[in-house]
Amino acid sequence: MAEAYPNRNIIGKPRMRNFPLYDLHWQDFEKLVILICERILGTGTINFSTGPDGGRDGKFTGKAEKFPSKTGPWEGKFIIQAKHTEKPNGRCSDSEFKTLLEKEIKSKLKTMVENGEVDYYLLFTNRKLSGIEEARIADLIDTNLKIENRIIGDERIQLWLKEYPDIPKFLGLNKLFLPLEFYEKDLKEIIVKFSEIKEQLKETVQIKQDQFKFIDKPRKNELNKLSQEYFDFLKKNSLADFHKIETFLKDPANLKYKNYYDNTVSDLQGKIVIKRSEYSDFDKLLETLFDYIFENSPGLKDRRKLIRVFLHYMYYNCDIGVSE
Repeated sequence: MAEAYPNRNIIGKPRMRNFPLYDLHWQDFEKLVILICERILGTGTINFSTGPDGGRDGKFTGKAEKFPSKTGPWEGKFIIQAKHTEKPNGRCSDSEFKTLLEKEIKSKLKTMVENGEVDYYLLFTNRKLSGIEEARIADLIDTNLKIENRIIGDERIQLWLKEYPDIPKFLGLNKLFLPLEFYEKDLKEIIVKFSEIKEQLKETVQIKQDQFKFIDKPRKNELNKLSQEYFDFLKKNSLADFHKIETFLKDPANLKYKNYYDNTVSDLQGKIVIKRSEYSDFDKLLETLFDYIFENSPGLKDRRKLIRVFLHYMYYNCDIGVSE
């Protein structure tokens, strides 16, 4: 695989992406939770087999290694539960989650507490957890169970996955980033051909910033959440080549490559529509596409600037991203 920059953005700072845990199978989420508990509680963490869990997915008995802290670890009988959701924007405030949790607490867990089977309760979920919901759930557990407890949402789980990178590596969580993959070989052929004849293309018209103006660019940037800093980079890095791309794609002799381009745009826009919510801004999405294309196209190492040029052209030309 070619040398690439999979963890960097355009100004060289590390890019920390959250794992889309909603794309995991619920059983894999349970494995993830148990692996985390092995680190924060200890290797004595036990994972129960698939089936009726009786209110628990795992347990640990003894003195925790570093939970809730190294200086004040809990000691006793721990019950571990994992509650997974496939909703990308799942929250602990969702009504179905509240109903499920109340049922668990008031039946299965209450019985376990009464039988002396649990001193501490840890609930892991890939839902978003606000401070208000954390307090509400803690009050619910305190009122019904009267035991120490922690509700651990997606935000804290993501931090642990970064602290223990061997866990996502072991579980193959990088595969969760693949939904933006597409058939990049067409774009590679376009770039190779374009780079071969670029200098031969006649500059019949000097490019102007508004030549591709289907929509006011500040408005387009606002709709897509593309930063002014990145847009300035786009213009400086790529704008000067846009007129040559236009000439290249409109030449009847390059019909094959125009078809490649149209198919690539269709593939990309479809992926972007589905996965747009995973990216806080369009800057990161474009750079993720760059990383994917570069990693899977070793022959473009010496032409890698053109990868961004074509991605920038697609955006500027309103072929990808929203315009209204």
